[in-house]
Amino acid sequence: MPSQEISYGGWNNNLRLFNEAVELVVTLEVGPRILSYRPVTTAGDGVNVLKNYPEQLGGVSEPEWKIRGGHRTWIAPEHEILSYAWDNVPFPYEFLGDYGIRATNPGIEPWFLKKETTIELAPAGSGVTIEHTITNESDDTWEVSPWALTVMEPGGICILPQPPLGEHPRDLLPNRLLVAWPYSDLSDPRLSIGRHILTLEQRAGGVPFKIGLAHQTGYAAYLLGNQLFVKTVPYCSGVKYTDYGCNYESFTNHEMLEVETLGPLTELAPGESVSHTEEWRLFSDLNPPAVTDTPEFAEWLASLLRQGGLP
Repeated sequence: MPSQEISYGGWNNNLRLFNEAVELVVTLEVGPRILSYRPVTTAGDGVNVLKNYPEQLGGVSEPEWKIRGGHRTWIAPEHEILSYAWDNVPFPYEFLGDYGIRATNPGIEPWFLKKETTIELAPAGSGVTIEHTITNESDDTWEVSPWALTVMEPGGICILPQPPLGEHPRDLLPNRLLVAWPYSDLSDPRLSIGRHILTLEQRAGGVPFKIGLAHQTGYAAYLLGNQLFVKTVPYCSGVKYTDYGCNYESFTNHEMLEVETLGPLTELAPGESVSHTEEWRLFSDLNPPAVTDTPEFAEWLASLLRQGGLP
């Protein structure tokens, strides 16, 4: 049976979705959160690449928002109430075949923006499809964006491919956008902007740092030891994105790094919805080369993507 209810982190009601390659654990008592994404091996389960906050696991009905860790659906632009709406109680959900679940968060007043997270594990391999949907159930129009945040275990490196360099005077228009938050020092040594890749390291003792991109090369990766987490980063030309045009953002501090994607910023009239979909892959037991801005490292990444069926 490819799914089962298990105990996890102090909660009794959690869903484990698994196949011969990977497992996901989704808590059904709060959130929802995907709290585990790890390889399944003959020697036992591998390392969970998602960060958990042990002191927040097992809790319910707290009077403030809890990060808890893992992956969640949020609403952008970031708002101190709307984005941080409490999700500390059980929620409606339905199973989708043997490998999927759809979870629903009702909207809070006065926005009444319903969040739905649909999670489907492939029957074979590490592939996961996650759809994040915002539905306006109010009587007003709201401009919002679906926001998918994945909190990664510390000690890794976020890797973002750069687009190919152009030539002057042939290429006269810009093809890249980088946005910095007020607390982000762009001389921070955790950030490296190279010709082939951009990297952001998670380091113990690191101060808060955040960047955003209009990211058109299709994916973001997080290398943690001998495992590589990859998520697709959809980009739609001719649409509006929040935060000066970002469809990708990363935040890091002393204990984690977030790999975040965003859907289009949309004027949602009453009854309308907007969705944003990611594909995940997890590669394990790797012997990764040193993370360097070289064609060889870029080709190593590209070969893994081809192996995982990603463009």
